[in-house]
This record gives sequence, structure tokens and C-alpha cells, in this order.
Amino acid sequence: MGLERDDVDLDAGVLTVRLTKLGKSRLVPLHPTTRTALRDYAHRRDAMLGSRCGSTFFVAEQGGRLLHQYVHRVFWRLSREIGLRRPGDRTGPRVHDFRHRFAIQTLLDWYRKGKDVEQQLQCSPLTSATPACVIPTGISRPATELMEEAARRLDRRWEVTP
Repeated sequence: MGLERDDVDLDAGVLTVRLTKLGKSRLVPLHPTTRTALRDYAHRRDAMLGSRCGSTFFVAEQGGRLLHQYVHRVFWRLSREIGLRRPGDRTGPRVHDFRHRFAIQTLLDWYRKGKDVEQQLQCSPLTSATPACVIPTGISRPATELMEEAARRLDRRWEVTP
């Protein structure tokens, strides 16, 4: 939400995410379809708001910075509209959960395909998406599946055949 225009290089297809958790910055490669969507957004934003946008890449309706509470409120409304959460639910998916789900699902897919996960992590943009936190509400089903798959792989690796 805090990306500046200079952080979004659509020609090279890379986002620079600055000062994330623990003060790190990350380069995040963009899929060509994401580049196209962001380019379309930028053209429409500039056509509608012109110089009112300032240096911010994503903007609110009047051109100012996005506010966390506004983004979360819109996400809640949209998640109800598409059935991710029922009207009146006080709990449900959060914006951050999609990042976590992506990371867990990617790791799980690598394990199931028999890939060298350590090697994949060293050369993958997933390393910038891998969650570095514990989920306070408990472990999700995909995370449980990931741990089970990792344990099976460890068992096979250490299995002693007579």
C-alpha cells in the first residue's frame, strides 16, 4: 500500500518493497499479467487524477495515500460479496492471509513434486513471501499439510534399509 512510483518498475517487471519486517527491503518479480494490470491501473489513475496523485503508486479516490483501515474495510466488503465471509462475521480471511496461503501452498507443491525445497528457496521470489511469523490463531490446514509432507520427506531420507 505504501509503494512509491519509483518502487514500481513495470519495464523491468520488478517491485521494490522497502523497509518491511525487520527493516529489510525486497525485490519482487512481477508476472507479465500483473505488469499489464498495474500498467493499466497507472494509466487510468493518471488520466483521472493527474498531478493529485503525487509520488504514491496506489491511491485513494481523491489521489491521496491509501489508509490501512480503508483498505481493510473494502477487503471485508468484497470478501462478503464473493462469499469468503458471511454478513455479520467478525472473523475471516485477512489481506495478509493470502500471502501466507501462497507461500505455504507453493512450499507444499514443491514437496509433493519431489523438488529440492532448499534449492528452490534460494532462487525463488517465494523467499520474499515466506511468512516469518507465527499465526496467533493456530496453524492453518495448508501449514499442517506442509509439516506432514516435510516430516514424510525427512522420514524417507533417514529411513535405514537393511
